[in-house]
Amino acid sequence: MSRSSWEGVLSEAYASLEAEYQRFLEEDEHYFPTKENYFNAFNTLAKEKVKYILFGQDPYPRRESAGGYAFIDTKVEKLFSTSGLSKEVNRATSLRNFMKMALVASQKLTTEDTSQEAITKLDKTHMIDSIDDLRRNFEKNGVLLLNTALIFTDKKSSAKHIKAWKPFVQTLLNAMEEDAPKLILFGTHAKALRKQFTLEKFETIELEHPYNHTFISNPKAIKLFGPMNLLDK
Repeated sequence: MSRSSWEGVLSEAYASLEAEYQRFLEEDEHYFPTKENYFNAFNTLAKEKVKYILFGQDPYPRRESAGGYAFIDTKVEKLFSTSGLSKEVNRATSLRNFMKMALVASQKLTTEDTSQEAITKLDKTHMIDSIDDLRRNFEKNGVLLLNTALIFTDKKSSAKHIKAWKPFVQTLLNAMEEDAPKLILFGTHAKALRKQFTLEKFETIELEHPYNHTFISNPKAIKLFGPMNLLDK
């Protein structure tokens, strides 16, 4: 566990939340991830190993999918199937496009053909096959998978939670200015982050959201994620 390296920062960041919101986090039992899980990203990647922060918006709006990491859908188990990408991955548009981009970035596929048929033909002997392996590979590359709101209640409250967590995220960023990890920002959320937070000290890598099909062949995404070998065992 890597939580100890974050203790001071997390205490200060949590203390920056409004008292009423702290009370809500401590007493309410209907939000997810649960209070035991919403800090998970800090449990598995030590502060000194962070090279990038990939900012998601808020947790997946399904309890079984929200595990305390941005972009990691814990409802997904297998990444591949005998007919290409698994059914679960295919249903999750952003993850599906991200997987295809990663296969292109590692030169396993070309942008001309990222079909299920092409993926079926790949030798997957040396490739990962679980969402947890993908999360671990992100972390091996120093990518902290962080949402700007660490919890979810319902869609209409998302903006409220993002606003409530703003002091937490800013305190965290202030504490990391010296190390200045690069910030990976997806889509319209990137523009919102630029308005909400002081990011001058950080290099930002802005990409369209993986929900967009163009993400698969984006040269910036390929250049960034290619050397990470995210799909290799």
